[in-house]
Amino acid sequence: MYYIWLIPLLPGIGAAVNGLVGIRSFSRKVAGVLACVMMAAALGISGVAFWQLLALPAAERAFDVTVAQWIPSIPLQLGTGAIGGFQVPWGFRLDPLSGMMLLVVTGIGTLIHVYSTAYMADEPRGGVARFFCYLNLFCFFMLMLVLGNNFLVMFVGWEGVGLCSYLLIGYWYEKKTASDAGKKAFITNRVGDWGFVLGVFLIYSTFGTLDFRAVQKLAASMPVESAHFGVLSAICLLLFVGAIGKSAQIPLYVWLPDAMEGPTPVSALIHAATMVTAGVYMVGRNAVLFSHAPIVMQIVAIVGVLTALMAASIGLVQYDIKRVLAYSTVSQLGYMFTAMGVGAFSAGAFHLMTHAFFKALLFLGSGSVIHAMAGEQDMRRMGGLKKYLPVTFVTMMIGTLAIAGIPPLAGFFSKDEILFRTFLAYKAIWILAVATALMTAFYMFRLMSMTFLGTYRGPAWETGGHGGLAPHPADSQAHGHAHEPDHGVAHGPAEPHDVHAAPAHDGASVPAHSGAAAGVWHGPHESPTPMTFPLMALAIGALVAGFVGIPAALWGNNAIEKFLEPSFTAQEVRLKPDTTENARQEAGNQEPGSVRLQPDREAEPHASQSTELGLMLFSVLIAVAGILIARKFYVTSPEISEQLATKWAGAHRTLSNKYYVDELYNATVVSGTFGAGRGLWAVDRRVVDGAVNGTGWITVISAWFSGLTDRAVVDGLVNLVGRICEEGSFWLRKLQTGLVQNYALLMLFGIFAFVTVYLLMRWSF
Repeated sequence: MYYIWLIPLLPGIGAAVNGLVGIRSFSRKVAGVLACVMMAAALGISGVAFWQLLALPAAERAFDVTVAQWIPSIPLQLGTGAIGGFQVPWGFRLDPLSGMMLLVVTGIGTLIHVYSTAYMADEPRGGVARFFCYLNLFCFFMLMLVLGNNFLVMFVGWEGVGLCSYLLIGYWYEKKTASDAGKKAFITNRVGDWGFVLGVFLIYSTFGTLDFRAVQKLAASMPVESAHFGVLSAICLLLFVGAIGKSAQIPLYVWLPDAMEGPTPVSALIHAATMVTAGVYMVGRNAVLFSHAPIVMQIVAIVGVLTALMAASIGLVQYDIKRVLAYSTVSQLGYMFTAMGVGAFSAGAFHLMTHAFFKALLFLGSGSVIHAMAGEQDMRRMGGLKKYLPVTFVTMMIGTLAIAGIPPLAGFFSKDEILFRTFLAYKAIWILAVATALMTAFYMFRLMSMTFLGTYRGPAWETGGHGGLAPHPADSQAHGHAHEPDHGVAHGPAEPHDVHAAPAHDGASVPAHSGAAAGVWHGPHESPTPMTFPLMALAIGALVAGFVGIPAALWGNNAIEKFLEPSFTAQEVRLKPDTTENARQEAGNQEPGSVRLQPDREAEPHASQSTELGLMLFSVLIAVAGILIARKFYVTSPEISEQLATKWAGAHRTLSNKYYVDELYNATVVSGTFGAGRGLWAVDRRVVDGAVNGTGWITVISAWFSGLTDRAVVDGLVNLVGRICEEGSFWLRKLQTGLVQNYALLMLFGIFAFVTVYLLMRWSF
C-alpha cells in the first residue's frame, strides 16, 4: 500500500511518452501496447493494494501516503476569526471506497484500452498515439481524483478529467460537431466546477482544513441541520452543484449525449467507469457532510430521480444506438444520486460499480455493432444482426438484462437495494424510480430488438444491391475513420449512393445515407479478438459482480455494504472555541472511528423480510413487463409502435427532440450570452473606446488651439517686443553721433523742457 502513488503515475508516464515521442515515432501497435501495459501495471498494483486492504481489520482499513508537501503553511483567517495555517500535502488515501474505485477504473480502463487497439486500427499512425496519450492521461487524472486525500488533490483530478473529456470527445477535431461537443462538455463542466470551488473555499473557512478525514471528524461534532439551512447545508449544496455538472444531472446533463461524437471507446470510458461517476464518488466521499444536511439530501434525491425519469423517457424514442446508451447513463446516474439522497451511500456506490461493468459492456458492444456495420449507428438500418455477431449479441444481451434488473445479474442486486431504501425513505420518489425501471427495461430491449432481432434492414453488401445504402467502408484506410459516421470530412467528400430510405420503426422515415466514394464493404461481421475479449470479460463481470451485495432478504449478508461503511463514517472530535488548530490536528491524526453519521440503524425505517421480498419481486416483474412490451412492439407486432407514434405524434416529437432543452438553452443561455457579449462589445466600442477616442480628439483639438495661441499670442508678444526693441534701437542709434555740440544741444533742449514743465505746473497751482 506504500506504493499506491505508482497507480496514477504509470498511466501518466504512458501519456507523456506517447504524447512527446509516440506521435512522431511510434507505430500504431507500439503506441497501443505501451498504453495497455501501463494500464495493466496500474491494475496489478491496484489489485495488490486492495488485497492488502482486505487483510486489515475493518476498523483499520484506511491508509494515507504523503508524496510531497505541495503547499507550505500559509497563515489565513478562518470564518471563526481565528488564524489558521493553510497547508496542503500531495497525499493519497486508500480506503474501501477508493479501493473499489481503483479496481473499477483500472480494470475497466485496461479492457477499454485493449479494445481500442483494434477499434482505432484504421486511424493515422500519429492519431493513434495521440488517442492513447489522451486515454492514459484521462485515467491518470481519474486515479488522482479517486486517490486524493484532500479536496485540492481531488480538484486536480476533477479538472483534469474535464480537460481530457474535451480532448477525447473532440478527438476528430476537424469535424465541427465533434469539436462543438467537446467545447460544450468543457464549458458545461466549468459551470458545475464553479459550485465545487466555492464549496471548497467554504469548507476551509469553516473547518480550517481540506483533508477529507479531518473534515469528516470535525463535521461529526456539529449538529444535524434538519430544521434550518446552515453552513453545512450551504457547503453540501455547492458541492452538489459540482456533482451535477460532472455527473450530468438536471439541468447540466446536456453535454453527455453530445459526447457521443467521440470514438466509442471514449464513450465507454467516460460513461462507465470514470468521469461521470466522479460526482457520485465525491458525494459518497463527503457522506459525513451530506448526512448533516438533510435538506440538501432531499434535493439530491429529487434531482436524481427526476433526471433518471426524464433521461429514460428520452431514451424510449432515440434511434442512434450510442445516444440511447448515453441517455441510459444519465438515467442510471440519477439512480445513484437518488440512493445518495435517501442516505443509501453504500447502495449508490454498489450501483456505481455494477453499472461500470454492464454499461462499459453495452458501449463497447455498440462499438462492435458500429464496426460490423461499417460506421452505421442508426438502429433503423440494422436488424437481424444476431446471426452475424453472435458474441456481441450474447454479451450485449447479458448487459441488457443486467441493466434491466433481471436476477441474478449484477444490476438486479444494486438496483433493488436502491429501490428498497428509497421505498423506506420516500414513497413518491420510489414510484418515480419504479417507472424509470420500467422504461429502462423497455428501451434497452428495444435497442436489442431493433439491432439484433427481426429482419435485416441495413445496406446490402453486394455491388448494386437492392435498396441498400452504401456504407462507409470499414477497410479503407483512405477514409480514415472507419467506425464512426461522417468522420471522414477531412479525407474527401462523400458521395450519395442511394436515395431510398430503409424501413423505419415508430412511423419515422429514415434519412438517406451517404456512402464513401471509395472502398468495399463485405457485410456485417464479428469483431476481432481484441474487441470481443473485453466484451466477454465485462459480461462475466455483469454476471457475477452483484454477488458481493446479496441482501439479507435473500439470505446474504450484503458484504459490500459492510465493506464500504467505514468510508461513510467518522469519529467525533470535540471542538473548543480557542483550540481550533489543535482540534484540526486531532481530527487529522486520529484513526478512523466507528461512529455512524447516518442515523443509527435502530432509528432507520425497517421493513419485514416479506415486504422486502415483495418489493424485490415487484421490481423484477416491472423489468420483465418492460422487456415483454418492447418485444411486442418491435419483434412480434412492429406496426404497434408505428401506430402509437402516429397517434401520439406530439409526445413522440417532444421526446425525439429531448424536450427541446437544447433549443431552450440556445434561445436563453447561449443566445443571451452571445447577445450580452455583443452588447458589451458595443459598449466597449462606443462608450469605452468612444471615451478614449473622444479624449484623444479633445486633446488633439486643445493642442491645436494651444499651439495657435502659443504662435499667435505668446510668440507674437515676444516677437512684438523684440521688433519694438529692434526698431527703437535703430532710431536711438541715430542719437549717438559722437559730436559734443549735438549732445550739448540735446542737453539744452532737455533743460528747456524741464523748466517749461516746471513753470506750467507752478502756474497751474
